[in-house]
Amino acid sequence: MFCIPPRDTILAFSEFAWTLIQEAFGDLDPITAHSFIPVEEYVKILGPLKTGFTHSSRSKELLREVMADFGADLGLTYFDVPKLRVVPPASYLTAGLGYNYTPHRDTWYSAPQSQNNWWAPIRGVTDKSCMAFHPEYWQRPAVNTSSEFDAYEWNRSARRDAALYIKSDPRPHPRLTGSGPGSQLRILGDVGSILSFSGAQLHATVPNTTEQARFSFDFRTVHLADLIANGGPENVDSSSTGTSLRDYRRADTLDQLPDEVISLYDHGGSSDGVLVFDPSVLGVG
Repeated sequence: MFCIPPRDTILAFSEFAWTLIQEAFGDLDPITAHSFIPVEEYVKILGPLKTGFTHSSRSKELLREVMADFGADLGLTYFDVPKLRVVPPASYLTAGLGYNYTPHRDTWYSAPQSQNNWWAPIRGVTDKSCMAFHPEYWQRPAVNTSSEFDAYEWNRSARRDAALYIKSDPRPHPRLTGSGPGSQLRILGDVGSILSFSGAQLHATVPNTTEQARFSFDFRTVHLADLIANGGPENVDSSSTGTSLRDYRRADTLDQLPDEVISLYDHGGSSDGVLVFDPSVLGVG
């Protein structure tokens, strides 16, 4: 894990996100809006806000600028579209669009072992509303339900239906079974900072016990050479099927990964599923 102090490119990305958040909530303060409106209304705000941020051309431009700032080769670096995370108090919403991720590795979600995760705070992040890491399980197997996760079935229904779930979330998120996650490390950062870590790290959402909502954004990157070489840490416990690699776009051209590279990771996916998620089902073109 790398904790990177504030940089202008990340601050610009965070402030762009915050502008969209403020516009979406209108006269309400986004940090405390949950105190004044029913959760059903809150979710109706989150839906277009989150998809609008993720699929905005400006988000992709800002992400490219962040990668260039870090010296990435934009012709070999591929990114997944950025995600806006909103975590209001756990007593208000923990499912669907405000899902609190239990301890997991991204590799359990059909991600490649070489995937790198990037996470940046926007507003409202405290030690009671941040992310937690469980370092005892770095390269140590953990019993989990990743065998029940298929990337193409996830694209077919689970991603589409997130806004339907408010009180509970029946989607097949991979989870630990049979034991706890061990010790916990919580990492905080100022606005404009960013956390970079392996997708194979065991991590989770800390249930928000404050009175304020937490806003952050994250994205994922892979390097073409790493994918071809099957790089990254050893797969110690992921049994998920399909692959998330069709979601990735080359940083400079937005081209998809070559088919021959995707095929290296395309194992056991559902023949009835959807290979590439279509955001138009969410009302976003």
